[in-house]
Amino acid sequence: MKKILLAAGLTTLMMGTTAMAQQIGVSVARFDDNGLTVMRNGMTAHEETLDGVSLQIEDATDDVAKQLDQINNFIASGVDAIIVNAVDTNATEAMSNAAAAAGVPLVYVNRQPINMDTLPEGQAFVASNEIESGTLKAFEICKNLRAEGKSGGATAYILMGQLSNQAAVQRTKDVDDVIGMDMCNFITIIDRQTANWSRDEASDLMTNWLSSGEPFDAVFANNDEMAIGAIQAMKSAGIDMDAVQVGGVDATSDALLSMQAGDMDVTVFQDLAGQGAGSIDTAIALINGEEVDKTVFIPFKLVTPDNVAEFIQ
Repeated sequence: MKKILLAAGLTTLMMGTTAMAQQIGVSVARFDDNGLTVMRNGMTAHEETLDGVSLQIEDATDDVAKQLDQINNFIASGVDAIIVNAVDTNATEAMSNAAAAAGVPLVYVNRQPINMDTLPEGQAFVASNEIESGTLKAFEICKNLRAEGKSGGATAYILMGQLSNQAAVQRTKDVDDVIGMDMCNFITIIDRQTANWSRDEASDLMTNWLSSGEPFDAVFANNDEMAIGAIQAMKSAGIDMDAVQVGGVDATSDALLSMQAGDMDVTVFQDLAGQGAGSIDTAIALINGEEVDKTVFIPFKLVTPDNVAEFIQ
């Protein structure tokens, strides 16, 4: 009888522990993005270090309607908090309203919501300051072009991410702001088009630009995947990579290898794993009723051939 009572007590204790676990629903824009995979892995690695925290991570497959459905399903299932890596940063107001109406804490990660200035109580944004990312990259390329003796005039292309994404808009603006400076206004942009963060689309776009035969000195890409796509197209066309400055953002493992090979010149380390972990910590703090800053920034770091070894694990 004592054994039965003991077993029953243990079962009750275990059920109580499970009930107390903090359930966090996570909607990621797309699983097949290298940078977002680093962020997602950072989340799962951090989850393993925490007691009583359970993540349910879902792929929105770049579909706004699907992501909103995921958020509504999280709310209906009774999660304690929601983390969103937005497919379209222009669509976040509906997500915020749904979570606020249900009283569920919401954390945006990596991509800044359009309603940042009016986020309801219990909501926050964890990322890196995009003004730093594009500015660090563009200014380094400007310095490199000057060092190569091209301050008398240089031309460049800009590969943009999804135009519905705040990071793409800001990183492109950063380049424009830098080349608007007296020190860098010798750079002229030949063309700018979106390649939707995609390596393959960037390769195709770069191939089209190359077909015009117009000479150029640099490629500013909003992320590393597009920078690598541009490099692949240039190398296929027989272009000497020493003659072109190429910069991206994220410092993905592929980008670091490309830099070591002498192909990529500049990237900017975005601590995506840190953002993922930070979003979980912020969600937990909101669940616990703690006061949280509306914006939590994880710093960017410039990566060049001189310090690339520091970022390779």
